[in-house]
Amino acid sequence: MKRLAQFVIVMVLSAAFLLPGCARAAKDTTGFTMQDSITVAKPLDEAWQDTKAVLRELEMDIYTRDKAGEFVAFTPMKRQLYVGTPHRTKLTIVLTEATANSTTVNIETVAQVYGVTLLTYPDWHDRKAANNNEAVAILESLKAKAS
Repeated sequence: MKRLAQFVIVMVLSAAFLLPGCARAAKDTTGFTMQDSITVAKPLDEAWQDTKAVLRELEMDIYTRDKAGEFVAFTPMKRQLYVGTPHRTKLTIVLTEATANSTTVNIETVAQVYGVTLLTYPDWHDRKAANNNEAVAILESLKAKAS
């Protein structure tokens, strides 16, 4: 009987220490993004069409396009040396009307890796952006179309 009581106490204490570790909050992604902005001398509708055309020219995957002025686009998935972890860049592009004939384009860049842990489903996970080359290329193309 004493052995059973010891076993039950050990199991209860083990559960008390291990169970709280199973559920955890999502990783804090504050500061992972890089932000870029430009104002183009075009109305919102024309700037929206130009942005859509630039994303297609750069062969980005457009996930969301909202006529109110928002795009979510991804670079094609890549691996390092054909065997590494898949990674891509997520670009959130928001167009806002500055004046009747000008539009502000804001681009938020975040790096993503594809992975899974023991407690999550396979999915894309945000990582700190190392560079903003794609955002700069988009902004340069929009400048060229505006002039």
